[in-house]
Amino acid sequence: MLPPSSSGTGTATGTGTATATQEPRGTAGTPEGRTDADAAIAGARAEAEPRTEPRTEPRTEPRSEPRAGADPRSAESRGADPRGAESRTAPWSTDPYANALRNGRGPLFLRRSDGWLLPLEVERWCSDAGAADLSALHRCEGPVLDIGCGPGRLVAELTALGHRALGIDVSEAAVARTRRIGGSALLRSVFDPLPGEGRWGTLLLVDGNIGIGGDPAALLDRAADLLSTGGLLIAETSPLDIDERFQVRLDDGLRTPAERAGPADRPFPWARIGTPALLRYAGACGWRPADQWSAEGRAFVALRRPRLPLRKRSARTSSQSAESANSAPVMSSQLER
Repeated sequence: MLPPSSSGTGTATGTGTATATQEPRGTAGTPEGRTDADAAIAGARAEAEPRTEPRTEPRTEPRSEPRAGADPRSAESRGADPRGAESRTAPWSTDPYANALRNGRGPLFLRRSDGWLLPLEVERWCSDAGAADLSALHRCEGPVLDIGCGPGRLVAELTALGHRALGIDVSEAAVARTRRIGGSALLRSVFDPLPGEGRWGTLLLVDGNIGIGGDPAALLDRAADLLSTGGLLIAETSPLDIDERFQVRLDDGLRTPAERAGPADRPFPWARIGTPALLRYAGACGWRPADQWSAEGRAFVALRRPRLPLRKRSARTSSQSAESANSAPVMSSQLER
């Protein structure tokens, strides 16, 4: 999950004041859709359940003697893996996003190649849903898919409010934390095959996740594939009037250059767009504006899925799918919230 911007405040503050573009709620949550969503959420919960293996007696291996001259305190002398726990936990300890979620705080940034830094609001993501979040969640209809759910505050809050909700994220740490606080989540990219495609009542793209993949038009195409006819997309935009695309890396400002050499440090595409830019992209794809509002300095847009048959996804969208699936494990989703 990403914040909408690195600077500036919204056009208004409060608990969510809608503009005159609001329209009546649709009927996206059909009984058939509920069945699909329930199956997806149940599947996510089943994945999270620990499996009980039948108990077997440990096999006794002949004890080998340490080589001559070996330090009796060493792992080798004790018959342990000489690499020890450090090698098994190295991927977690060097992933700045996983570390931030585990600690519940930053520092964490997106760094452009020119050195520009976008601070990520890890503390807010790891907190309970706030007033601005609730202004979006209270607009949700039918089963909800949170794209790039991050540490899961929105999925958990929706579940507590009685919604059927599922989060997806490409970060194992994000999915684990979402499940731990009571939400359902799957380790998936939005461009992967997903359960209930074409039957979700609401999609969430908040905390800057409209920037996933660096191509808002391709992401809107994919969102239309996932929603039921007339379904609702709720996206958070930058409070600034911008339309930017760039390559970024995760940076916690703490690691040495030698430590910044893992998969999490590969550059990946991202975008930052304001409400005017999103409405331009949405109009070109056939989406209908349903609502606009701001709350606590954050800007939101609600869009209705096109009712006409969607145009075939372009070659750009197909290539974007492959690129996003190989991107760094971040919000998820998705710099995977």
